[in-house]
Amino acid sequence: MPHSCSAWNCTNRFSSQTRSIGITFHRFPKDSHLRKRWETALRRKGFSASLSSMLCSEHFRPEDFDRTGQTVRIRTGAVPSVFRFPAHLHKHVFTRTSKTSKKAEETLSLDCSQLVQEAEPVSVATNDHSYALPSSNDDLRARLREALARVESLERERRNAKDREKRAKKTVSGLLEDLRMKKLINEDLKEQIDLYSGINK
Repeated sequence: MPHSCSAWNCTNRFSSQTRSIGITFHRFPKDSHLRKRWETALRRKGFSASLSSMLCSEHFRPEDFDRTGQTVRIRTGAVPSVFRFPAHLHKHVFTRTSKTSKKAEETLSLDCSQLVQEAEPVSVATNDHSYALPSSNDDLRARLREALARVESLERERRNAKDREKRAKKTVSGLLEDLRMKKLINEDLKEQIDLYSGINK
C-alpha cells in the first residue's frame, strides 16, 4: 500500500505516477528536535510522526533541497513551510528580511484587501488549485512569500548557469590556444576555432 503525504489535506501518494511528475517523498528526521519542528509545522493537532510517516516535496521551498547526488535530499535543518491551511489554522508567518521582500510586503499590505474584495464574485476558483486567489490577507502574504522564495532560487540557478558557461568557454579557449601553439590544428579544428572565435570578446 503506497504511503501518503502527512500534510493537511494533501492527497499525494508515494507511487510511480508521482515520481514521474517530479514529486519526491521524504521521511521525518531522526533528530527528535528537528522532527518536532516538522510536526509543529504541519499544525495537525495530536499528530506524532511514525517511522513510516512522510512528507512530499511540494511542502518545501526550492532552496530546501540538495540535488547534487542521484537522490534528492532535504538539506540538514530544513523545515517544511509550503502549505494550504484552512483559515482557522493560520498563524503568524515568518517574515523575510530581504529588501525586495520587505518592499513587496509593504505594497501588499496596502492592496491586498482590495484584491480580495475584487475576487469575491469569482466562484469557480478554489484553494485546491495553485492558481486560486487566497481567501485572506495572511494567505495572500504567504503565497507572495512562497513566490519570492522561488524567484530568488531561480535567480541563483541562473547566475550559477552563467558562471558554468563562462568557465566552459574559458576552457575551450585555452584548449584552442594550446593547439595553436603546438601546431596541431587541422581543417576541422579551424572550423571549430571560427565557431568559438568570439569567446574572449
